[in-house]
Amino acid sequence: MTNPSAVLSERGHSSSVHIRAMELLDINSGIENRKYKEKLQEMLWLPGYTNKARMEALQRLWASDPEGTTRIIRQRLPRLENWSWLTALCAWIADENIEELDEALISSWAVPTLMVKEEEERPEYQALVQLVGKDAVVDVVFTSLVESNNTWKQGYRTRCWELLHRLAEGDRLAELLNSEMVTEDDAFLVDLRKAMNDFGIIPLRREEILWIRELAKPEYDSFWKEATESLSELSEQRRSKIETRDIPIAVSLKRHGGSAALSRPTDEIIRKVESATHGARHYYEYEGGGSYQTGSELLKTHKPKLTWGDAIALEIALKAMEIQEVRSHLFDFARRDLLDKTTEYGGVIALDKEGRFEIIEFEPRIRHHDRRFNASQDMFDAAYTALFHFHFHAQKYRNGDHAGPGMGDKNYASNTRANCLVFTFINEDTMNVDYYRHTDVVVDLGTITLN
Repeated sequence: MTNPSAVLSERGHSSSVHIRAMELLDINSGIENRKYKEKLQEMLWLPGYTNKARMEALQRLWASDPEGTTRIIRQRLPRLENWSWLTALCAWIADENIEELDEALISSWAVPTLMVKEEEERPEYQALVQLVGKDAVVDVVFTSLVESNNTWKQGYRTRCWELLHRLAEGDRLAELLNSEMVTEDDAFLVDLRKAMNDFGIIPLRREEILWIRELAKPEYDSFWKEATESLSELSEQRRSKIETRDIPIAVSLKRHGGSAALSRPTDEIIRKVESATHGARHYYEYEGGGSYQTGSELLKTHKPKLTWGDAIALEIALKAMEIQEVRSHLFDFARRDLLDKTTEYGGVIALDKEGRFEIIEFEPRIRHHDRRFNASQDMFDAAYTALFHFHFHAQKYRNGDHAGPGMGDKNYASNTRANCLVFTFINEDTMNVDYYRHTDVVVDLGTITLN
């Protein structure tokens, strides 16, 4: 082997080839060589290396620079996509008893996966059990959440929060927010406590936490006050089921319908939606939406799990679609989307102070392809007080087979926990309208026409 450095950089070789390259570089360059050390570090996370070769690299790094290696693992462990290497690395952390990597293990564990069915099967959990004991694992996550009161750790705290909800520790988090452990300088927990006390809402996911924390900023003081007043008029039973996505709904109802609008029975609202959509022509996502089942996008299918917020959202969406100016704007925007083959278009639907619907457009800053919409941060900022996120399936005018949210859209709804709409061209003058949100709730609202 004449150039072991080049060989080590070439991914896809067998373990023996990469290990032989490392052995030669150990002699010729030594671990203190900056380029060699950087390459060993890259082997821990770049694809194209076997676990055996990665472990050889890891052992060299750990022997020469345990502090730097700990830092690299802390940064990269939550981002690893190679499940077998993630499993091996977690086991190594436990075997080496590296307690300084407990946060990395927690952060990685917080990332959802389909590789295992039970939390106890996660390699991160198993490593933590070995490090701190089975009975202490949840307490370690909880304590880490409480004690990580640094601005630069807010992302990590969010992951702890999500993980604790997955572990059915919601009641404990509620107790935390009401406890003296929340100090005045802990803006993260102070904001969440304020939301719990004023709205009755404890967020579950990252985007909900960001949503609440944005609304807690001084520039939203007026909206927060409106939301508090609006939600306070809901019955105790209804208020107990309120989600973050329902806040703009409640504020809009209070603004433009008064207290009476907030007290209408959910069943009554759903019956009205049923009547409005009865006999409507429905189209379905046959491609890209996962396992399709007949009726999966019909109101009657999801009726048992529709909340008051869902019912109001459906009613408002139908009202918006009755307005000619709204339809004209949507068709114009969709036709511009059709001409742009680099991305899907989208935005938010909101109500202004006078109760008029407004369509706010946001072309994505990142463009992947014509069947994907990437919401910008500007769109998220506008959506915090808006009614719906929306986007188009406007790849062609005859696009009925793609009517409804695809898997990417459903994942977006699960992550944002927002109320979403997707508009799909059926022909040049007709679009199908679907409402969807987290937990795979999709309700086809029929079609709208330009005129």
